[in-house]
Amino acid sequence: MLLRPLLQQPRTLTLAASRSTATQLLQRSYHSAEYGTPGHSYSPTETAILSAALHHVPTTGFTKTSLTTGLRELGYPDITLNLFPRGEFDLVKFYLEKQRLNLGALVDFPKIQAEAGLGRLSMTQKIRTLCIERLKANEPVIHKLPEALGLMSLLENIPASVTELAELSDEIWALAGDTSVDTSWYTKRASLGAVYASTELFMTQDRSADFAETWKFLDRRLEDVQSLGKATANIGHYVGFTGNAVLNILRSKNVRLF
Repeated sequence: MLLRPLLQQPRTLTLAASRSTATQLLQRSYHSAEYGTPGHSYSPTETAILSAALHHVPTTGFTKTSLTTGLRELGYPDITLNLFPRGEFDLVKFYLEKQRLNLGALVDFPKIQAEAGLGRLSMTQKIRTLCIERLKANEPVIHKLPEALGLMSLLENIPASVTELAELSDEIWALAGDTSVDTSWYTKRASLGAVYASTELFMTQDRSADFAETWKFLDRRLEDVQSLGKATANIGHYVGFTGNAVLNILRSKNVRLF
C-alpha cells in the first residue's frame, strides 16, 4: 500500500508532511471489525476500465497509456479518460484499493497453523503474515512501483495516499483479530502504517532471492516498535525516512517528481 508516498521538495515541507501524516493516521475512525470493509470508490464503469488497465501495468506502467489501452479494449472512446480527473493516480489508487480488499482472501490462519505445526499464532505473527502477503502482491508490478510512488508524492495526491495507507493498516489489524477500542487503537495503526510504508519502499530496491532481505527488514521494523505498541513519536521518524528515501530512489530512476 504501496504507500510510501509521503514526499515534499524541501526538508521543511518533508517535516511538515510527516507531522500532518501522523496526525491524519491517528485521527482515523474505528471501522473494520465493527462496520466491515469499505468497497471500491469507483463506479462499475470506472472499475471495469481500471481493471482492464491494470493488466497492462506490468508492461506500460501506471500511465495514461495503460488507461487508454484498457478503455479501448472495452470499446470506449478516448474521451472516456475524462472519467478520471486525477489521471494516472486513479489507476494507482484503484490498484491499492484492490490489493487491500483482496488481502483477506489470501490468508488462512488456521491452515497456516496446521501446516507449520504451530499453536495459536500471536498477534505479531499474524500482522507479519498479513504484511508479507500484501507486499507479495506487489511482485508483478514491483518494477513499476516507483512510478506509483512518484504519483503518490504529488501534493494533490498525498491526502488520498495517506488515507489509503490508514485503511490498509486498519484492515490488517482487523484481519489479525484486533478488537481494541481504547487509545492503543490509534497508536498501533499509526505505527503499522509507518512500518508498512518503509518496508514497501525497501522492497522496490531489494534484489535478493524471493525478497528475503525485505522480510528481514520488516522483522527489524516490527521489533523497532516493540510489537507495534511503541509511542507514536516513531511515526515522524518513519515517515521522514520514507519521504527522503523515496525521493532519492525516484531521482535515480529519472522519475519526474514535481
